[in-house]
Amino acid sequence: MVRIKRGNVARKRRKKVLSLAKGFKGTHSRLFRVANQQVMKALRYSYIGRKQKKRQFRRLWITRINASTRSTSNLTYSCFMNKVKTSNIALNRKMLSQLSILDPKTFSKIQDVVIEKTAA
Repeated sequence: MVRIKRGNVARKRRKKVLSLAKGFKGTHSRLFRVANQQVMKALRYSYIGRKQKKRQFRRLWITRINASTRSTSNLTYSCFMNKVKTSNIALNRKMLSQLSILDPKTFSKIQDVVIEKTAA
């Protein structure tokens, strides 16, 4: 049997895992076997988190739009978005949310336009 020498390859693999585990607490960042498990778990969570981030931001934008429409014009979120779509205003939820926070006057003008177009 030929002796297999893979010291460099194994060391590189372990160092890569340990570098990914930087910042973990205790042996989770020092011992390879534990660090390897934690890195795999962290990578799995980060993959899932990237998908969840999109959902959470959409929920936040919807909540903000709902709060501002209810406070100013007594419209619900679903009625407001329906009227925005029917009046051909091409602003997405993110932009409407930003307008409601940073520029309430413009947002109220958009509400007025939406109400006028759907009433007529």
